[in-house]
Amino acid sequence: MNILILNGSPRHNGNTQLLAQSFAKGAEENGHKIEFISVDDVNVNPCKGCNACFKNKDMLCVQHDDMAEIYAKLANADMLVIASPIYFYGISAQLKAIIDRCHNPIRDTFHIDKAALLLVGAATLPELFDAIMTEYKLCLNYFKIEDMGHVFVRGVAAKGDIKNTDALKQAFDLGKSL
Repeated sequence: MNILILNGSPRHNGNTQLLAQSFAKGAEENGHKIEFISVDDVNVNPCKGCNACFKNKDMLCVQHDDMAEIYAKLANADMLVIASPIYFYGISAQLKAIIDRCHNPIRDTFHIDKAALLLVGAATLPELFDAIMTEYKLCLNYFKIEDMGHVFVRGVAAKGDIKNTDALKQAFDLGKSL
């Protein structure tokens, strides 16, 4: 499979990136091809809701940013992995901008049929990931995408805290299970 990982953390070498890399190592062991997009390396504006992309036959967005390159990578993916830190009980704003820009009819040309979710939060509340999981399930159902699993990590705030948990092994094992 071609697996695209969207790393929603703007912090290089942080807990989210380490978790995503561990997943990737497991998946690569089974011969899957991995591509990363880190939100800190791209410039993507929020969706304007103008629906111009629905009105023109080439489905182009009126905004000129890095989203066109991301659409090309999404078009080549069989599986999408969403990795994000939790900011105020949601995914990062940068990642949300990319996801919202998939409100474009070009999404209907993608052949993504599998997804996984990797989330990292500093809080330890039992319901920390509930809102994101609800949105994730709604997207899976709407696009008829199979959930391949998730790794949720609570109580990690400082860079590298995730190394003191079993989450990296969980992510590796999830990637290897594909």
